[in-house]
Amino acid sequence: LFIFVCWYYPVGLYRNAEPTDAVHERGALMFLLILTFLLFTSTFAHMVIAGIELAETGGNLANLVFSLCLVFCGVLATPAQLPGFWIFMYRVSPFTYLVSAMLSTGVSGTDAICEQVEYLHLNPPSNTTCYTYMDPYMNAMGGTLQNPNATTDCAFCQISDTNTFLASVSSNFDDAWRNFGLMWVFIAFNIFAAVFIYWLARVPKASKNQGSA
Repeated sequence: LFIFVCWYYPVGLYRNAEPTDAVHERGALMFLLILTFLLFTSTFAHMVIAGIELAETGGNLANLVFSLCLVFCGVLATPAQLPGFWIFMYRVSPFTYLVSAMLSTGVSGTDAICEQVEYLHLNPPSNTTCYTYMDPYMNAMGGTLQNPNATTDCAFCQISDTNTFLASVSSNFDDAWRNFGLMWVFIAFNIFAAVFIYWLARVPKASKNQGSA
């Protein structure tokens, strides 16, 4: 709760839910996603260390696997950019689903506003407004104009809403609750794997000779 309150509200992510009138739903979902992240990291650490004698070795292994999960979660490289084998890593990474859910919950469904350095500047043909010149393109590809009635120096932003950006990283708010449920699948797997690895590596087993005696 402390992490959620100190991050979600100061950053202002709740404001992005106001246009869709989903402030409470998305706030609750973000809290639950943070909770699942903390539970996943805790159970993941127990799973890794369960069968390893040295804490340092367990820490190194956990860092390696954790880094792979981050690298292949679909943000640094989208699924379309990944070669064949690494698509498998994208599918099995828990952060694929966590990051997608947190991104879509935090920023979906609101207008995108470009910074001044992000605008593309171009000049339309003479006696033509920026809107008239760019309207066919915007209808096909999206985007918005800062000065639609101007006749020179059109300032064009390549996206008009946050959903366009989310689509570029394969994130959709319609999948957010599903992804939240999938995080619990990963948490349950960590718990059962930790118990099994502990039993396999640390619990003494009776030998066959002792059993027959």
